[in-house]
Amino acid sequence: MKIDIVTDTFSPDVNGVAMTLGRLTDGLRKRGHRVHVIHTGESAGPGETSSPSVPLPGYREVRVGLPEPFKLRARWLKKRPDAIYVATESPLGKSALKAANALGIPVATGFHTNFHQYMEQYRMGGLQPVAMAYLRRFHQRANCTLTPSQDTVDKLLADGFTNVHLLGRGVDTGLYHPAKRCETLRAEWGARPGAPVAIIVGRVAAEKNFDLAIAVFEQMRKAVPDVRCVVVGDGPLREKLAARHDHLHFSGMRLGEDLARHYASADVLIFPSETETFGNVLLEGMASGLVTVSYDYAAAGLHVRSGENGLKVAKGDADGFLQQSVAALGIRPENHLRLAARETAEQLGWEEVVRSFESRLENMAGITSASPQPYEISKRPKLSCRTVFLSDIHLGTPDSKADEVVDFLKHLCCEKLVLNGDIIDGWALKRGGKWSNRHSRFIRKVLKMTEKDGTEVIYLRGNHDDILERFLPLAFGQIRFTKEHIHITKTGKRYLVVHGDGFDSVSTNHRWLASLGAVGYNFLLRVNRIYNLWRSWRGKEYFSLSKTVKARVKSAVSFVDRYEELLQELARHKECDGIICGHIHTPEDKQVGDTHYLNSGDWVESLTGIIEHHDGRMELVKYEEFIKSLGGAAAARERQTAGQLL
Repeated sequence: MKIDIVTDTFSPDVNGVAMTLGRLTDGLRKRGHRVHVIHTGESAGPGETSSPSVPLPGYREVRVGLPEPFKLRARWLKKRPDAIYVATESPLGKSALKAANALGIPVATGFHTNFHQYMEQYRMGGLQPVAMAYLRRFHQRANCTLTPSQDTVDKLLADGFTNVHLLGRGVDTGLYHPAKRCETLRAEWGARPGAPVAIIVGRVAAEKNFDLAIAVFEQMRKAVPDVRCVVVGDGPLREKLAARHDHLHFSGMRLGEDLARHYASADVLIFPSETETFGNVLLEGMASGLVTVSYDYAAAGLHVRSGENGLKVAKGDADGFLQQSVAALGIRPENHLRLAARETAEQLGWEEVVRSFESRLENMAGITSASPQPYEISKRPKLSCRTVFLSDIHLGTPDSKADEVVDFLKHLCCEKLVLNGDIIDGWALKRGGKWSNRHSRFIRKVLKMTEKDGTEVIYLRGNHDDILERFLPLAFGQIRFTKEHIHITKTGKRYLVVHGDGFDSVSTNHRWLASLGAVGYNFLLRVNRIYNLWRSWRGKEYFSLSKTVKARVKSAVSFVDRYEELLQELARHKECDGIICGHIHTPEDKQVGDTHYLNSGDWVESLTGIIEHHDGRMELVKYEEFIKSLGGAAAARERQTAGQLL
């Protein structure tokens, strides 16, 4: 199989999710699968791609992946995977889900972390319903959700999630082993020979219940004065705890063999967290032959038999946890409980977990192990058409969807491209707008179409790029600049193509008022960006504030109606069957009497264009729906070809 994994955290990050994904990736590759990991970070190794991210405010150790919808879509159109696994619920993960859904690629999600429960630890308990609503919407977009404990499966199903399945965890019993006990390391901690050492391993953060851990260490010191207490890990609470509790030994972050020595050199593992989906630390402690003290859920609920191979109490029973922790100090290395903990861990290898993950992905993708690899699409699927009409891209403004329009054109092969005004926003550039590389990318794409495909380009001036007026008409190569254009379809129908600002009395007679309106519109778009960022975190779709304002203002609606009427009258005057325009950012396709009225919309909010098919049919298309339909068609062709190969 060809599998892509999308995650915010991966090696060399040190946490349970990164470790688990590393094991799954290595295991799948050993079983002959082609696995590519898309993760945050500044560097990427073989079979990996790095993605931009930002640190979580107040918690710089955690990186949040930024959305990459077009990069992911372009990758998966060119190198379509059989299945995708999205491991984290960040904006990066959400964009991966949307791209996979649009292309019809099977996708599974991982519920690795109880982020909604963390809210209470950071005094934001009121946001828990919002967080849970976002997570529910996020995971409902996937074919299935995988989580590591039965407790979490049951909880998610009770909270309205669907298609939730258990994917367990394993432990490397060769790395974590009692034989790695080191007296030299124990001496560094100040532990005399035979004195017990209690250890806690993990992020030094509020969600790990360090208040209870500190209380446990205090009780232990009262019961056994020469006990040594060690904290392995790093996090936002480390400095504060180290300053308040000088009797604690903070070892910081430890990896590999060094971490294994720290486990094996201790005697008791304290695991007080109440927010785990699993808790790999518990299995690592058991494999190292420690007495583990934990709450009865997640990993402990699955693998710990209290009094036989570990100690556990009901979740939330802090007093019971304190009592069991103190009792654990009397259990020596040769005790049957510690030997049984090791025996339990030896039965929990990663091979079975990898096989289970492999089987889940194969079933989701409709592939059996005996099946040959499906046919791979080598090229981006394209729609061949006669003509494409675009308007109001507004290059030079921050809200121009230049990446989207370039992606749209990459999926088309046309004989003629009509750019119907306001392609470059001269007004915005004059006010100090910034031209970025993505804006240049659109110009390069258009030039490439003329050179490589022989596409004829008609550029009609609009009001925002009216500086072109003084040069019209103008032509060079395959590109022609003009004010209006008569387009004749394959069936012989005549369409008048104009930007349409000439029928807007404000743009024509009151330039200062139009400029003021443009400033107000840009302000609404800025508010929109902030508002929709908040909506995206809640798992909601894009909402256009400007369109809502226009729809609710009666005069604006009347203006649009009058604008359409005037253009239809012009089309009849020019003896045309229809008219194609832009300007008002309101896509439309309607027949009024004998006149076909088409408005191509814009590439700021609506992301629409008009396509003339080879049979002369005119179609108003939306970018998202267009890409999705192409992806579905490509997948169908791939399945058909795979069937022929069989």
